[in-house]
Formats: sequence, C-alpha cells, structure tokens
Amino acid sequence: MSARNSQASKAAARERLRVERERQAKKDRTRRQVTVGVSAVAVLAVAGGIGYAVVQANKPSQWETAAKAAVTAPKNTTGTDGTTVVIGKASAKKTLELYEDSRCPVCATFEQAVGPTVEKDVEAGKYKIKYVGATFIDDVTRGEGSKNALSALGAALNVSPEAFLSYKAALYSARFHPEENQDKFAKDSYLLEVADSVPALKSNAAFKKDVEDGTFDAWAMRMSKAFDASGVKGTPTLKMDGKPVTVAGSDNPPMTPEQFRTAVDAALKG
Repeated sequence: MSARNSQASKAAARERLRVERERQAKKDRTRRQVTVGVSAVAVLAVAGGIGYAVVQANKPSQWETAAKAAVTAPKNTTGTDGTTVVIGKASAKKTLELYEDSRCPVCATFEQAVGPTVEKDVEAGKYKIKYVGATFIDDVTRGEGSKNALSALGAALNVSPEAFLSYKAALYSARFHPEENQDKFAKDSYLLEVADSVPALKSNAAFKKDVEDGTFDAWAMRMSKAFDASGVKGTPTLKMDGKPVTVAGSDNPPMTPEQFRTAVDAALKG
C-alpha cells in the first residue's frame, strides 16, 4: 500500500470518528434535555398532587357542611329546626325523655330488652316519649354511622311516627345492630337493608330517596347539637319531668322490663 493511500485511509477513519463523536454528543444532549423535561413535569405533577391533597384535606366534610346548611325538618316534629320529637297520645300527661346514640351497644341492649314495653306503654297512652338522638360515638371512633343513621331515622319519621319507632327498633335489633367498632350505619345500602324489615319503609321510594340524598342530614346535625346542649353525658339516658329514671339506689338506666316498670311507675307518681 502506498503512503498516500495509507494517509487517505487514516484521514477517512478520523472523519468517521469525528462524525460518530458529534452524533453521540448530539444524542447525549437530547437525552439530557428529555430527562430534564420529564423531571420538571414530574416535579410539577408532584407539586400539583400535593396542592390538590391539601385543598381536599381542607375542604369541609359532608357532615361539616350539613351542620351549617339550611334544615329540612321531617314531618311529625316541632320546635327549632324540628329537633323536638314527641310521639304518643295527646291525652298522656307525662313524657319519658329518651336519649340514645344509634351505634351505642348499651342502647341496643336496652332497646332489645325494654323497647317492646316502651312501645306498648306509648300505645296505651301511659306516657309519651321524647326522642333525642346523639352522635358522639362517631366523634370517638372518627366514624359517620351515628349521624347517617340519625338522618335515616329522620326519613322514617317523615313517613310516620310508627315507621320511626319500628325502624329504630330494627336498627337496635340483634339481627342488624353492628359492633361498636363496625361503622356499618355509615353505608346507605346497609340502612336501606335494615329498612326492608319495616313494612312501611320496604320499597318506599320517597324514604329511599331521602336516605340516599341525605335530605335530613342537616336536621340530624341539629338534633345532635340539641343532645350536646342537654348536658346528658351518656346513652341510654331516661328522664321524666327532667329527673333521671334509674334503677333505685343507682345512676344506672333500667335494663330489664322489671327494672324499667319499677322505675317508670315511680317516676309517673312523682
């Protein structure tokens, strides 16, 4: 091979190497630009996600909004915002006040044992009952079931007082009442399942709509506020003429029909 050809070959090789280096450098620059662009987009996405999460966290909850909303009171109520719920014959001279939280396990025990006696007494005109609903178990467990069940009770009361009493009994029944740590009442579907056991509510389209739409959510929050303002510290609590109805010699509510009969008869005479 001549020296000229050898030099030409070397020059061509150097040119190929230069072109390859320029091509590789251009490729590296493009890669860096893409990486920076993607990183910038990722940072913006993360920042946007954090911003959205902060906004969502600071938004008032459904129940916080309901607490400030205008109240639609159920039928068969009286008083400010319809928070006075009195059921019974007008001829009954005495009124038994009943303070309950729908998720309260002791309330469920009371209702299962004594509830039928209360309903018979009310039907007989022995006394009226004044119901005051509480939601404090939700506050303790960070749940929603007490509030949601109270709203559904408002929907039942809107149907009739009898439907209200039957639905309340069903919610507290051994069949449907959940453990305190199970927030089943937070689900409308479960509340409607319970309602299917009450003839007046089963397949009742208006009741179903009120439950699913939360028609009485604001009312439930006002009722809960009325409970808080009552000074009552626990449930179930029974009062007549403003005085506690308890087992003689104790601060405990009557939890059997016999205890209840003794305590109520004494209160009726007082």
